Amino acid sequence: MGYETKSTLDTERSTAPGTATTTKSCSMTQVVLRFVLFAATLTSIVVMVTSKQTKNIFLPGTPIRIPAAEFTNSPALIYFVVALSVACFYSIVSTFVTVSAFKKHSCSAVLLLNLAIMDAVMVGIVASATGAGGGVAYLGLKGNKEVRWGKICHIYDKFCRHVGGAIAVSLFASVVLLLLSIISVLSLYKKIR
Repeated sequence: MGYETKSTLDTERSTAPGTATTTKSCSMTQVVLRFVLFAATLTSIVVMVTSKQTKNIFLPGTPIRIPAAEFTNSPALIYFVVALSVACFYSIVSTFVTVSAFKKHSCSAVLLLNLAIMDAVMVGIVASATGAGGGVAYLGLKGNKEVRWGKICHIYDKFCRHVGGAIAVSLFASVVLLLLSIISVLSLYKKIR
């Protein structure tokens, strides 16, 4: 008799009106966050790639052209662009997968597990790229007197603003990925519970 009561309670709980709404809102939240992730990573990539700035200094009688500052001058900023490109591509693929799975109402535990794992991997990739880019940006802004690395942001102000903006947007993308990772794990928990 205890088994029948438990089975009846499980059936009532799974067919409760609030359960379908919770699953649907969770899926809509994932789709919206994945689209926001796409927009954030694409914006950050475009801002970083267009950050090139050249400078001319005019001394009496001769103009001197200082070499251009661009993201390709730093391996950390190249890694930043590549990592965010991977995250941008992932956001496109995962958005389509999420939309198609929830349209068919066939969101399996395997799919949720794969999304949870890949979301966690992407959090690590984007956060590490943001940290690497932030370290280079900080050196450009403040320099390092101990090793005699001069600051460059007083010369390449536009470049530094672009780099700072790209890093701020990628930090936002990291937070979005963290939220997606939490939502994926919670969705998986609800599915297998």
